[in-house]
Amino acid sequence: MFTGIVQGIAEVVAIEEAEAFRTHVVRLPGALGEGLEIGASVAHNGVCLTVTEIEGERVSFDLMRETLRVTNLGELAVGDRVNVERAARFGDEIGGHAMSGHVIATAELVSLDEAPNNRRLWFELPESLGRFVFDKGYIGVDGASLTIGEARPATAEHAPRFCVDLIPETLARTVLADRVPGDRVNIEIDPQTQAIVETVERVMASRDA
Repeated sequence: MFTGIVQGIAEVVAIEEAEAFRTHVVRLPGALGEGLEIGASVAHNGVCLTVTEIEGERVSFDLMRETLRVTNLGELAVGDRVNVERAARFGDEIGGHAMSGHVIATAELVSLDEAPNNRRLWFELPESLGRFVFDKGYIGVDGASLTIGEARPATAEHAPRFCVDLIPETLARTVLADRVPGDRVNIEIDPQTQAIVETVERVMASRDA
């Protein structure tokens, strides 16, 4: 389990490609790599990955075909950076919201509004996910637990959209500061929200049957 509180940014220092498979190596200095062991879970842009090799600060992770298909990790190149969070431990403070590290889809950054002390980002979601997004709800964006500022339903011109407002601390600690329109981010829907919405839909459907 993860909390959505990004602990740092890691640089991709090597990539090994294979058919429908990729191993990437990131540098985890200091506290990010302290006590890390093979088999441990580390979220990269919100994707739960397993440590496969450790060589000093260089830590390897394998990306399977489904991970490459569903997330933005397959778009990474050497020198790119990712948000990193170590798996939560029993007794840790949950400063964000409970997250599984199972990214459901990507969303496109379609616009951003700059202000002196914050940034508002607007994302466009796949049509099927619009029903899970609402004002002041939780959402995971590249592994960061964020509150939805506003949600807009799909129209004839565009798919469902939502925005988040980022404070200076979030901009300083995450790769969201580097995102520009056209970039794709990993999305994890709040599991509780998803369960409630789908349960209500099933109940309503059974009543209409």
